[in-house]
Amino acid sequence: MDFMGFVLIRRSKPKILFFFSKKPKTIFYSISVPKLQVSVSLRFAPLDLLCKQTWATVNTHSLSPLSGNPSGKLVQIEHALTAVGSGQTSLGIKAANGVVIATEKKLPSILVDETSVQKIQVLTPNIGVVYSGMGPDSRVLVRKSRKQAEQYHRLYKESIPVTQLVRETAAVMQEFTQSGCASEPGMYGEAPHSEKIDICLITYGASEKMQKLHIQQAYHDAPRTRKINGVRPFGVSLLVAGFDDNGPQLYQVDPSGSYFSWKASAMGKNVSNAKTFLEKRYTDDMELDDAVHTAILTLKEGFEGQISGKNIEIGIIGTDRKFRVLTAAEIDDYLAEVE
Repeated sequence: MDFMGFVLIRRSKPKILFFFSKKPKTIFYSISVPKLQVSVSLRFAPLDLLCKQTWATVNTHSLSPLSGNPSGKLVQIEHALTAVGSGQTSLGIKAANGVVIATEKKLPSILVDETSVQKIQVLTPNIGVVYSGMGPDSRVLVRKSRKQAEQYHRLYKESIPVTQLVRETAAVMQEFTQSGCASEPGMYGEAPHSEKIDICLITYGASEKMQKLHIQQAYHDAPRTRKINGVRPFGVSLLVAGFDDNGPQLYQVDPSGSYFSWKASAMGKNVSNAKTFLEKRYTDDMELDDAVHTAILTLKEGFEGQISGKNIEIGIIGTDRKFRVLTAAEIDDYLAEVE
């Protein structure tokens, strides 16, 4: 059976070829643009309505956090959580008289100076944080958190409560899930911002010879792109440890902006084994020193190689409300106690 081919040639790449029956009711084609990671599916009405009625559905799930997929998930947040899950293991434990946070610190090369890598940071004198995921993203959040804490201190002449600082940090992370860059689906045809194209109508006969019938002009609306800030979710999760008037506190903040208070938590590539170990060892009356021992034992569960004060970091805060990072010598002393 003879069939017709419909060739749409844009004046800029890509070039697209359509096929349909000789008496078409509807025409279908699909195009993939690898550079933009966009797949477009179009459904055409008959030829005489081609330039008037064309509908497009643009799959921008992998491009923008603005668009969710049919299952109700924001794919960019899923990607951010994947980055967290592939990061080094970090954990936190809230004791009766303080909080401890700990993390692996594996260097990419033996030539890297270990003193230049710090995964545990001090936000305020009584609040510290550790991350799993993308280090550069964590630096942005640390800077914003410190700025927020300083603004609070200048206004009220006192340290910011742990819960409020966590809430402000989570708000920043949540805002970065609402903005992005996406191509909007829209009507194709003659429009103020349309792009002129050439349409060639050709036929294929039994002899498989191609004959050009005519060329007509049409207008193809260029993909509309609405850009807002051009940001993405942070590829990092945080464990925030602090001590204020409400006592010792431990919070985990995820890329979606959600945060919860925890008695003990873990994140990173060994999160399943770490949480299972913590569930078995944690007790509500645990003292700070016992929490440090438990943190070390948890890290050893999935640690590759010999653990030492140079490849892990531990931060603690007690009733003195002063957060500090343990030195390598202090960590080695704790390691000797648990062995």
